[in-house]
Amino acid sequence: MNPITRRDIVLVVDDSADALSLINDTLEEVNMDVLVALEGKQALTIAKRIRPDIILLDAIMPNMDGFETCQALKNDSDLASIPVIFMTGLTDTDSIVKGLESGGVDYLTKPITPNELLARMKVHLTNARLTNSAQSALDSTGQHLITVSENGHIQWATPQTYALFAKAKASKIWQQTEFSPQVQQWLAHSPGAGHQLSLLNIEYPLKVTWVSRQTNGDLLLRLEDGLKPTGASLLKEQLELTERESEVLNWIANGKSNRDIALILEMSPRTVNKHLEQIFPKLGVENRTAAAAVALKVMATH
Repeated sequence: MNPITRRDIVLVVDDSADALSLINDTLEEVNMDVLVALEGKQALTIAKRIRPDIILLDAIMPNMDGFETCQALKNDSDLASIPVIFMTGLTDTDSIVKGLESGGVDYLTKPITPNELLARMKVHLTNARLTNSAQSALDSTGQHLITVSENGHIQWATPQTYALFAKAKASKIWQQTEFSPQVQQWLAHSPGAGHQLSLLNIEYPLKVTWVSRQTNGDLLLRLEDGLKPTGASLLKEQLELTERESEVLNWIANGKSNRDIALILEMSPRTVNKHLEQIFPKLGVENRTAAAAVALKVMATH
């Protein structure tokens, strides 16, 4: 097996000296940097001080068990993206489900097979890097994007999103007690791409727009300033388009195909194409890529 690069740091959380010894030897053989914690609270302290790339977590521990520890990690915006693999002697289905529902990406039962552990770790490390790379790219675009779970809890957001929350004085407590329940109720009615929710019980108006569902089940949303025109409204205002043309162009800029746009706007793909035929000459462009570039430039500068 090819060695994992040294920059990978793994935090092993287990109160068993024998388990720690076996895992430590396995990981050091492939040149990983190993951090050790004996229980959950200690693990959280270490993770905040030296952020690991991946966490191996026992389920049964004193004071704070693995399930509570994993949930605490996922509730911390700085640590939530770290993949957590459970390693435990609990083999019943309920425990496995509990581990995954608390935020674990994988679940291995003891005794641990070193080669299987390494293979699974490499998969999750690769996935985490791809996710972090994509999130960094989104961060640099300046978009107010946010991902939430089905219950409305924030999983990740761009710095611009948190800046808009701060502008609206939407505190962490408000995000938990107001934002999450409102979004959960809204999602329960299965909104589709483009649908908006005006947030309540906040002094400064904010809206969220449904963008897409992620492969992991989370929802990608866009947070919007309720006092500023955004998306289709902004394109209509700045480019002198009709309302329908601005809606079509907005979704072109968001990478949607004619078929997707037709479903979102409840029209035929042929009608979408007819709108594009009107949009291109208005923008002085010849294709959808150039049209999307114009739209993105407008949205980036307002």
